[in-house]
Amino acid sequence: MVSKLGEQVAVAGRDLSILGLFEHADIVVKSIMIGLLIASIVCWTLIFEKIIRLWKLHREVGVLEDAAAQGRLAAGSGRGLVSAVNAAAQLEWTEGERNTGSGEVRDRLEQAMRGAMRRELKGIEKGLPFLATLGSAAPFIGLFGTVWGIMNSFTAIAQSKDTSLAVVAPGIAEALFATAVGLAAAIPAVIAYNQFTVSLGRASDKITPAIAAIARSLSRRGVETPRS
Repeated sequence: MVSKLGEQVAVAGRDLSILGLFEHADIVVKSIMIGLLIASIVCWTLIFEKIIRLWKLHREVGVLEDAAAQGRLAAGSGRGLVSAVNAAAQLEWTEGERNTGSGEVRDRLEQAMRGAMRRELKGIEKGLPFLATLGSAAPFIGLFGTVWGIMNSFTAIAQSKDTSLAVVAPGIAEALFATAVGLAAAIPAVIAYNQFTVSLGRASDKITPAIAAIARSLSRRGVETPRS
């Protein structure tokens, strides 16, 4: 009776902070929490990287739209969307057939510049499948940790033959903590994936008519290398 009372006091006095819940969790639940934490760090790294790249992309989209309004290639240097589009147009103009009509020249230029655009956008899209996978799988991984932890808690309850709340609550809290970690990893991933996908789609919708206008103008008067 005394040992049972001491066990109840020890359980009731257990540390229920985040660190305490992690330390007292089962090894399987700990492994799941650590995996989700690493995935969350990778997720936030990707989020900040995509924010920077999308900010640069939207700046270059504005440059392309200005160039389309003026009927010339956009001024750009180094790496990026503008430089890739310029290089594709200049290469097609240099190596393409000259004894063709302006309509065919325009189609070739537009196709070359669109290919460069798709390659640039695909480069930015790298990592988005990870966000989508994390957003859909993390809650279920956390739920698995919760189910595993609750099973262990019920086993411990059956062995101790004590169903008091002071004994049951810590084990249940440790188990539910795994679901909380899974949701903490999944929610930012889902929000970021949706926002980035929409942003890339809007950028593509703006780039496509700008490229068509530039190709139409260049097919009439030739390609001139812009000054950056």
